[in-house]
Amino acid sequence: MDQALTRATARIPKLRNLSAEAMHAERLGGLTNLVYRIQAGDESLVLRIPGSGTEAYIDRSIEEHNTRGAERAGVGAEVLFFDDSDGLMLMRELEDCRTMSPDMFRAGRGAAARAGEALARMHGSGEVFKFRFELFDMIDEYRRVLSKLDTQLPSGYEEAVDRAQGIRRALDANPAELAPCHNDPLCENFLDDGERMWIVDWEYSGMNDPLWDVGDFSVEAGLSPEEDEQLLRAYLEREPTAAERGRMILYKAACDLLWTLWGLIQHAQGNPAEDFWAYATERFERCRQTMDDPDFAAHVAAVERG
Repeated sequence: MDQALTRATARIPKLRNLSAEAMHAERLGGLTNLVYRIQAGDESLVLRIPGSGTEAYIDRSIEEHNTRGAERAGVGAEVLFFDDSDGLMLMRELEDCRTMSPDMFRAGRGAAARAGEALARMHGSGEVFKFRFELFDMIDEYRRVLSKLDTQLPSGYEEAVDRAQGIRRALDANPAELAPCHNDPLCENFLDDGERMWIVDWEYSGMNDPLWDVGDFSVEAGLSPEEDEQLLRAYLEREPTAAERGRMILYKAACDLLWTLWGLIQHAQGNPAEDFWAYATERFERCRQTMDDPDFAAHVAAVERG
């Protein structure tokens, strides 16, 4: 085992006394954290070691509270250990599940519908998460973090933020009832056993408009307009209204606007997991394309009317 893994397992009572022969570790994916599958005797576990620099924008005590809420709601994995001083976490591995990807969602077989059902299960659980996910406050906070780092914004970003004030006015005109949301529904955060979808990685979770999760998930999965309709129907268990459809579209633009900044922070901090400058500029370009769509103004108007 490498040093980071050795130090981490020494802190966890369930693992610290196991011999090297009794424990096998396999590195899994992860953009900002180190994630390992741990085979400890006859138990399959998942260990998350928080990435360097994540303490600048993630409150681990909030994450612990919300992660345990997702477990109670039957949406998240069982948490066996969590150190909220830095976010070291051990979970029980979800059995017979495959980690999803955009291609797997677009392949059909009901996966996007199961994701919508999982989001609805979380949103309707009655759990109260710590933290209020405030889109425009987070944009301001990420810009503050970036101001202390050696990087630049993509050309036209400030103009896009100005245009997004129309989104803000429409959403403020008809505030949503808040629900416990994931807020970062990457495809890889969904685990599928073919009948039920589970969701992991609750770092950015908090109370939010639930249609944020639906819109953001659509972006991450690269769904088509037809697939968006299928997702909304599975999520709502009925036909969506024009205002509900519009909220999802507005959040598709807004999530790309926000995660552009997140990608720039990763780029400035030298995160080697991928090319985060390309990630940020790609998201920003998609944001602009969404807002430039001829139907976008109609979606804004539908949300504002309610």
